[in-house]
Amino acid sequence: MNFRNLFFVFICFLFCLRIAAQSNSIEGKVVAITDGDTFKLITKDSTLYRIRVANIDCPERKQPFSKRAKQFTSQAIFGDTVLVMYDKKDRYGRIIGFVKYDNGRDLSEELLKNGLAWHFIKYSKDKTLQALEDRAKINKIGLWSENNPIAPWDWRKN
Repeated sequence: MNFRNLFFVFICFLFCLRIAAQSNSIEGKVVAITDGDTFKLITKDSTLYRIRVANIDCPERKQPFSKRAKQFTSQAIFGDTVLVMYDKKDRYGRIIGFVKYDNGRDLSEELLKNGLAWHFIKYSKDKTLQALEDRAKINKIGLWSENNPIAPWDWRKN
């Protein structure tokens, strides 16, 4: 087994560990991007689902970096087939899930790496996601280049 295959197996193993408690998966084509952390997916049987990316929160509309987060998500997954692993829905009926695309990339991780989301610590204690946010902060990537970025959950209160 070459290094590339071994690496892919390792990434898949880590993903499986993260979602061990989750029991459902959906695979489908991304047909619409609502914002940085929400999109619509259609399955082969033509069922349409609204998906909310797990454990992160992207800037709200009219917040700095909102358009950039939406653009990033669109470039990453729009028109592509993705795998969503989940175990629950939110109060709006959206499936909350981990999104795998492009041979094993995780959308939550990629948005955090690029400074386009906050780790949603109210719902997640994932140390990997927190480390990705912390690294983006230190390096002033994306929204962390702002002097005082306001978390979306605080923005929504206003």
